[in-house]
Amino acid sequence: MEIQNNQTNIDLLKKAFRLLVTAKSLAELYEDEKATTGKYVHATSRGHEAIQIATGLQLTPQDYLSAYYRDDAMLLAIGITPYELMLQLLAKRDDIFSGGRTYYSHPSLNHPNYPKIPHQSSATGMQAIPTTGVAMGIQYAQKMGIIKDEKPIAVCSLGDACCTEGEVSEALQMAVLKSLPILYLVQDNEWDISASADEIRAQDMAHFAKGFKGLEVFSIDGTNFLESYETIEKAISIIRKENRPVLVHAKVPLLNHHTSGVRKEWYRDDLVEAQARDPYDRLKEELYQNDFSADEVENIESEIRELVYSDYQKAKVAEDPRSEDLYDHVFAPTPITEEKGNREPIGKHKTVMVDSALFAIREIMDKHPESLLYGQDVGIRLGGVFREAATLASQFGQHRVFNTPIQEAFIIGSTVGMSVVGLKPIVEVQFADYIWPGLNQLFTEVARSNYLSNGKWPISMILRVPIGAYGSGGPYHSSSVESVLTSIKGIKIAYPSTGADLKGLMKAAYYDPNPVVMLEHKGLYWSKMKGTEDAATIEPDEDYVLPFGKARIVQDAPISSNKNTITIVTYGMGVYWAKEAAKNFDNQVEIIDLRTLVPLDENAIFESVKKHGRCIVLTEEQVSNSFAQAIGGLISENCFEYLDAPVRILGAKDMPAIPLNSNLEQEMLPNAKKLHELINSLLSY
Repeated sequence: MEIQNNQTNIDLLKKAFRLLVTAKSLAELYEDEKATTGKYVHATSRGHEAIQIATGLQLTPQDYLSAYYRDDAMLLAIGITPYELMLQLLAKRDDIFSGGRTYYSHPSLNHPNYPKIPHQSSATGMQAIPTTGVAMGIQYAQKMGIIKDEKPIAVCSLGDACCTEGEVSEALQMAVLKSLPILYLVQDNEWDISASADEIRAQDMAHFAKGFKGLEVFSIDGTNFLESYETIEKAISIIRKENRPVLVHAKVPLLNHHTSGVRKEWYRDDLVEAQARDPYDRLKEELYQNDFSADEVENIESEIRELVYSDYQKAKVAEDPRSEDLYDHVFAPTPITEEKGNREPIGKHKTVMVDSALFAIREIMDKHPESLLYGQDVGIRLGGVFREAATLASQFGQHRVFNTPIQEAFIIGSTVGMSVVGLKPIVEVQFADYIWPGLNQLFTEVARSNYLSNGKWPISMILRVPIGAYGSGGPYHSSSVESVLTSIKGIKIAYPSTGADLKGLMKAAYYDPNPVVMLEHKGLYWSKMKGTEDAATIEPDEDYVLPFGKARIVQDAPISSNKNTITIVTYGMGVYWAKEAAKNFDNQVEIIDLRTLVPLDENAIFESVKKHGRCIVLTEEQVSNSFAQAIGGLISENCFEYLDAPVRILGAKDMPAIPLNSNLEQEMLPNAKKLHELINSLLSY
């Protein structure tokens, strides 16, 4: 919408004023009714309204918006009603964003008549990566013809204080590197809760952003509605026509509390100066200059205050979530519920595990143009440091298989944006030891999206993680991290021990609408370590899928009347330690390979333990506070009356890291010899 003539100008000003008065009235009502509205923490847009409204009015249903927790005026501008906002404020069941699960102005919306709003967290910088992932997904979908005629953009709204986060820099780096269609809107009120700008930054975002070559930057007075509108209009035009990123830095005052729980009068010394820059006063003056009368302005304000109060009364008595609602949308339903396809086609030779993964992804990418693979060193030159992506870039093109910078947070968090555009990203973190910078995105954005959006935005992605100790890899290439990952609710986790299982689970993961982490043991990739030869298997056919949550009985042990028997519950490399140790016992050891850690096949575990009455849980991780100990606790709780001995856990010693020296590594890690001794001890208990 262009500002072409005076009447258009007046109509636009009037529309903006109505929206600003609505946002202002909401903030004032929340303060007046704080005994009720303060039950749940909230923030409002007071002082930020002009730039937010100028942005919201220009977005279309084809666009994607990341609105942060102070953006209620922007939400009003795209068409959300005061009543709908208040349903979220009061955490009601009919809250259109989350069904009462998350805070006010933490939107998620997937509706054909509005800009699409993927779920994001409290948006203190983390939103920059998923939203940049949206822009990367738009670019890819256009290139592949998945998006044809539209010219969607992504809009990422940020407070200036959160731009000091490293994840914002990762996002900007990729936006300019890939020339992505994204608008970064930075609202700068010069406060980070009680920390003022001079305490927390060396320069504002307008100056910082100029260090990113190719990022056009506009710095404006965000209290001036017409200047804001025209700047946003220009920025959006550049992005749509030229497919490149733009950053708009808008200076605004913060006129309300940081949040309802952190009151401005506790620490602010600039309230008088801030009030003098109120965009409400400025926009009202613009109306007077365009021949609006005081009566017309007063009538608008009176009408809107009455509407807001009426909506509030209705929202107060709206239904709260029901207790049973708590359990909805943990995972989206998966279509893969049973094993299908041919696991062992006749006439094939055994395939090493790393090639089983490679072939699975090759078949997926050949069939599904919406799939793509990216991460560190997976591109055309190397194809992964373990050659797990060899030939894929040359076969499918560097737009589908490409390297990223060393940015684990971006690699993981960008999958949120890719997924909401309708793509299926397969990404890699090079070693489990380096997953830590990405855990913020995995926990806060990826894992929670489906649940906190009330089922609107499940994140469909696969994260491949080479894991485990392999030949003196030392402290930075040997770690096991499954206990941390299994504590993150909302992701599925596979840990296969054979090539056939890896291929079947990779296929199931692709068709699963939820986020999946594939833990792939480096020591099993090529079956080079003695005793791991069975990790190489006949490659299943293209249609083979293996559902999550189904353990494998590696070795059965019959019940005996004259000798004790035992169950070993394990996964990954533990399967091969268990097989080696079991050779010394006469049909006394049953081995359960979990194959997936989440969901966990509890029935298979309990049935085996009840059958044998003795159990060892075997892991490569350090034992204390581990996933393996949690399994031991489950067994004790559910099989106590069947046990003839205490459940024992065998894993690595509780050292801070795995040393480089091979003797020290051997001392720290479990192995078949240590397991043999423990089996002996429990069988004779």
